[in-house]
Amino acid sequence: MLILAIDTSAVASAALISDDAMEGVVDSFATEETRSHAEVLAPGIEKLLAGAGFTGADVDAIVTGVGPGPFTGLRSGIATARTLAFVWNKPLYGLMSLDAIALEVAESTAAAPEFLVATDARRKEVYWARYTLKGGQLPELVDGPHVGFASELPDLPVFGAGAGLYADVLRANEDFATTQPDAASLGQFALARLASGQALLDSTPLYLRESDAQVPGPRKRAL
Repeated sequence: MLILAIDTSAVASAALISDDAMEGVVDSFATEETRSHAEVLAPGIEKLLAGAGFTGADVDAIVTGVGPGPFTGLRSGIATARTLAFVWNKPLYGLMSLDAIALEVAESTAAAPEFLVATDARRKEVYWARYTLKGGQLPELVDGPHVGFASELPDLPVFGAGAGLYADVLRANEDFATTQPDAASLGQFALARLASGQALLDSTPLYLRESDAQVPGPRKRAL
């Protein structure tokens, strides 16, 4: 099975995931900054497919991260995934973006039986979710996602770029202090869940608060 995974909840990233590839990842790319999703995503996916010798016809399914994340960036990835799924006539699945970091934690030596994943929500807040981990199993979401101040989070180990920003008040793991959700890990998680018969989400975005951009109200007439 060949999956095209996309995530733009923080950086813009895409990956080709196959159950025939070493560790599942055929190839991937990710930006380093968080404000050019619309400009880089479509060309990046085109280059990704061409470099691996595939076309849209070879893709079996598309998986998109559904957040939580900032409104504009998240919308770019989901809109791209929906468009490609329609044009290529492929099934489209959603997966919470924080799951990508949770999988990386589960595969690391820093894994804990219970932990949090946090990313930057701006406004001095974080997006976060709580996971449990049992031997040999995928991380299981038990609470979240939420958005709030770092000081309000449960007293558990915290992984992800949100933890790194507020290491003074969180039990942040230094090895994950800059980790953002990544399409490669997202796709690996999706492939593992599909292989085990577990259901995925649809592509509805997880907007945990309103967009910063608001439609202006009617202008008052000058008297």
